[in-house]
Amino acid sequence: MTDRTIVVVGATSGIGLDLARDIVARGDRVVITGRDQARADEVAATIGERASAIALDISEPEAIAGQLAPLGAVHGLVLAAIERDANTVREYDIARARRLVTLKLIGYTEVVHALLDRLDPSRETGIVLFGGRAKDAPYPGSTTVSTINGGVEGLVRTLALELAPMRVNAIHPGIIGDSPFWASKPEGVLDGYESRTPGGELATMADIVDATQFLLRNRGVSGTSIYVDRGWRLT
Repeated sequence: MTDRTIVVVGATSGIGLDLARDIVARGDRVVITGRDQARADEVAATIGERASAIALDISEPEAIAGQLAPLGAVHGLVLAAIERDANTVREYDIARARRLVTLKLIGYTEVVHALLDRLDPSRETGIVLFGGRAKDAPYPGSTTVSTINGGVEGLVRTLALELAPMRVNAIHPGIIGDSPFWASKPEGVLDGYESRTPGGELATMADIVDATQFLLRNRGVSGTSIYVDRGWRLT
């Protein structure tokens, strides 16, 4: 297909922004979202004329349908909006936990629901949800994050069944060494993580972009979770 429109939810920075740029470089149109319209418009302008922007806050799911109303036909959807959270069962913050659950599980689902009348109902259409390796590689403070990313895997399976022949998959990144979050860590912090990959290197944002494009385009893959971590934890 040519001249497709791909919506990337959460694309004003980081991996989402790199993905949006790659989508346009491949000849498709991209609609990026961010909480602030002015900021999203500014970022879209840096991508090029085939990029546009819309304000969207998926932590407020009741407003999602109205915010997405201006969109036309959609041929692919990437739900990349995330928030980082440290929450333990011993010092459980209900408000933070509720927000993250709402954002990723309810918000992701409502975006798909709100766009169903504009998503091309064929196997050409790919929907990609972002989870994370914390679902099966927990760490201190990952109580909410691990739970939600496990929920993403379950959500992908039910959506793939309900929405077929549209394809729904998840990508679960590991530690992304050149992402803004990890690249800003003090020198030496990443050494221990790198040593736990067979090749001694961490996954990159380019790796995530490439894997996401694969899931958007490959018509033979649905209901699947892909780990992009360069074999982290194998050694």
